[in-house]
Amino acid sequence: MTYLKLSVTSLFAMLMMVITFNALADEASVQTPIEVYWEDLVPEGFNELAPPSVQHNGEMSQLQPDAPVVDTFDGKRVKIPGFVVPLEGTAELTTEFLLVPYFGACIHVPPPPSNQIVYVKFEEGVRIDNIYDAIWVTGELSTDGWKGDIASVGYRLKGEAVEGF
Repeated sequence: MTYLKLSVTSLFAMLMMVITFNALADEASVQTPIEVYWEDLVPEGFNELAPPSVQHNGEMSQLQPDAPVVDTFDGKRVKIPGFVVPLEGTAELTTEFLLVPYFGACIHVPPPPSNQIVYVKFEEGVRIDNIYDAIWVTGELSTDGWKGDIASVGYRLKGEAVEGF
């Protein structure tokens, strides 16, 4: 009888460990964002047109404002590197910005195709120390586009965190 109690107790303890480890593994997979790079956001076979030569009259029209997007990361928690083009916020906190693949996009040169721009929104705002530096932005990605005065955007990201590159 003692052997049976010991066996049942051991089996119960082992079962609880398996359940705990599975729960921790599921939680870890939810917490770890997928690293996404700009080439991952372009559909295979998409032909990005060469940008026009720089015009010095202040015009900077976007060459491909309706470029196709990739659905692979829609609704997923991701981490994307890029540069900030501020849209809304205060001197201390930025609440909305465009994340672009290279410095100066949308400001000094015409905007890249819409599938190479991510509209990022932080409900509470986030501190951006230096807009000249590349950053990583983490949050939930969506293929819902966004249109603004600067450019048409293929992706949105509900911002959670920003860190240096």
